[in-house]
Amino acid sequence: MTTLTAGSLDVEELEQYRTELRGHCYRMLGSLFEADDAVQETLVKAWQAYDSFEGRSSLRSWLYRIATNVCLDHLRSRSRRALPMDLSQPLPATTAPTEVLPDAAWLEPVPTGDVVPADADPAQRAVLVDSVRLAFVTALQTLPPRQRAVLLLREVLCWSAAEVAALLDTTVASVNSALQRARATLAATDPTDRTPAPLAGSDQDLLTRYTRAFEAYDISALVELLREDASISMPPMTLWLRGREDLRAWYLGTGIGCQGSRLVPTTANGLPAFGQYRRDPAGGHRPWSIQVLEVADGRIAHVHHFLDESLFARFGLPARL
Repeated sequence: MTTLTAGSLDVEELEQYRTELRGHCYRMLGSLFEADDAVQETLVKAWQAYDSFEGRSSLRSWLYRIATNVCLDHLRSRSRRALPMDLSQPLPATTAPTEVLPDAAWLEPVPTGDVVPADADPAQRAVLVDSVRLAFVTALQTLPPRQRAVLLLREVLCWSAAEVAALLDTTVASVNSALQRARATLAATDPTDRTPAPLAGSDQDLLTRYTRAFEAYDISALVELLREDASISMPPMTLWLRGREDLRAWYLGTGIGCQGSRLVPTTANGLPAFGQYRRDPAGGHRPWSIQVLEVADGRIAHVHHFLDESLFARFGLPARL
C-alpha cells in the first residue's frame, strides 16, 4: 500500500494525534459526533496547509492551533449543550415525560478510549480522564468559547500563557485575564459537586449488584444501592427526578417498560456505563439507552440515560441482543 505524503508529512504522523485531538474538541464542543467532524476537518486542513507549516512550533502544537480554531468557528453558530439538571428543577415521579429537546441541545457521552490516549502516562491519563467527566464538560459549556479554549489549553494541556497567546493571536495579559474569569465562572458553578471520585475496589461489587438488580427489575434492591439524594435523567427528555422514593415510583410507574432489560458494560467519560437493551416484542432485545453512572461514597449518585440508539455503534455495542 502506498503511503500518501504531503511534503515530508505522511498520514500516520497525523493519525497518531487523532485521539487526543478528539478529546480536546469534545471538551470544547460537548458532542462526540461534532468532535469527530472537527478532528477530521483539522487533519484535512493540516494536510492541505502543511507546505506552509514553518516549523516554528511542534507538529502537535500546530494541530492544536488548527483544532482550537475549528472549534471556535463551530461555536459561533450554536448555543451551549447541557444536561437536564442544568436547565430545570427535579420533577415528581408522576410527571409525564412529554417535553423533548433536539439532540443538539444535550451534552453527549463519549467512550473513554476515544478521548484518552491508551499510551498516556498514568499522571497524564488521570488529568485527561478528569477533564472529560460529564460534570466538568457540562460546566465548560457555560464559558464563552475563547475562555473555554484558554482554560483547556492552560490547565488541561499545561501550555504556557505565551503559547496560548500565540495560538489565539492575542496577548499574554489577555490570556491571563480570560483564565481568571473562566476559573471564577467554574468556581461559581461548582462542578466538583457532581464530579465523582475514581472508583474504589468495593465499587466494582456495587456495579455488579446494580446490574443484577436492574436486570431482575428488583426495585427494592436497586433503590438500596442509591444515595438518598440520588437522581436520574433521560436526555433528550427534559424531565429529571431526585430522591429514592421518587425514583422507586418512577421505576414502578412510567419506567416499567425497562423491566426485562439487559445491560452490557462499557465506559463513558471515565465513568462506569452500560448499554441498556429493552425487550423487543418481536424477540430479543433492542438498544434503548447508554446508562452512565456517577458513584459517590459507595453508592450510586446519578444515572444518566442517554436515549440515542446511534450511540451504540460508536461505543462498540451490538445492534441487538
